[in-house]
Amino acid sequence: MTTQISIKTPGQGLHLITSQIEQIVRDEAVDDGLCTIFVQHTSASLTIQENADPSARIDLENWLNRLVPENDSLYTHTDEGPDDMPSHIKAALTSTTLSIPIHQGRLALGTWQGIYLWEHRTKPKVRKIVVHICS
Repeated sequence: MTTQISIKTPGQGLHLITSQIEQIVRDEAVDDGLCTIFVQHTSASLTIQENADPSARIDLENWLNRLVPENDSLYTHTDEGPDDMPSHIKAALTSTTLSIPIHQGRLALGTWQGIYLWEHRTKPKVRKIVVHICS
């Protein structure tokens, strides 16, 4: 089974999407299998990260923004603004695909793990995510 969902982001940051993915898994009623999630964009990514303490997300965002700053004089790909090239670098450094086992009808996430869409652009976007479930 493959489906596509759209996620509206308010701008840059880690946006929790665990519940949307869990609902798709429940709807498919797969007991044991694999859930693959893919974001169809070159300026956003996916990650599994701490979902209890928001300071972990803030620290990750701040660290990546410091590692890949806007307005670097080496960037030539800047047609869409100062966040254009940094967003592509951030997506290249992170991941556009996640694979999560399904066990006993549920995603096999750990206690403190959540699935996040990591928006790297500063303006709001609508991001398309493909979810594929196999048993």
